[in-house]
Amino acid sequence: MTLSRLDPQLPALPRRESTAEAVAAVLRTEIARGRLLPGAQLREERIAAALEVSRNTVREAFRLLSHEGLVEHALHRGVFVRVVGPNEIRAMYRTRQLIEPLGLRAAAADRARLRDLRQLVDDARAHAGTGDWDAVGTADIELHRQVVAACDSPHLSVMFEGLLAELRLAFLGLPDRRALHEPFLRRNDALLTLLEAGDVDPALAELADYLADAETHLLAAVASA
Repeated sequence: MTLSRLDPQLPALPRRESTAEAVAAVLRTEIARGRLLPGAQLREERIAAALEVSRNTVREAFRLLSHEGLVEHALHRGVFVRVVGPNEIRAMYRTRQLIEPLGLRAAAADRARLRDLRQLVDDARAHAGTGDWDAVGTADIELHRQVVAACDSPHLSVMFEGLLAELRLAFLGLPDRRALHEPFLRRNDALLTLLEAGDVDPALAELADYLADAETHLLAAVASA
């Protein structure tokens, strides 16, 4: 798949943000939403035309995304969305085990945040009912994004955004997304129920177990793909 099929769907780039960072943000979002799949080639001339920026700006955006581990340069072939392997998955989950407990503690004291998280759990169940497992995965990723956002730390949120985009790459490389996401519908509900009841320590224990199981589950899925 190349970007040529997706050009009309790219959002407009605000004129005052026509920088390499802004282009990288657009592409990062497209990856996180599953509209640029692992292995997709990113053609700088098409992106430059779609976003009305220079090709030098697009090249710099590629460099930024490469540092984040989202794209890779293949010699004499071009730039491609990365295919994520087992070592990268293990590294991501080590990071998640460090960061997400911080967000969980902060979210537990924020009733408005808990309502938003509950809505995401309900949305995921609704998407599962229609068989839209990519949407289930999107709701799950958004739930964990909002957990970390409860820390109210722009630095953590920016770093975690890159991790989630890389995690979505791992999801998108698998053929059976139902088998990947379905077991965690119940786990998300259980985690939110503990938080809503104010049971923070049990919620933290549940999160640790949840993330360990998610890592094992994802690694097994990648190995069998």
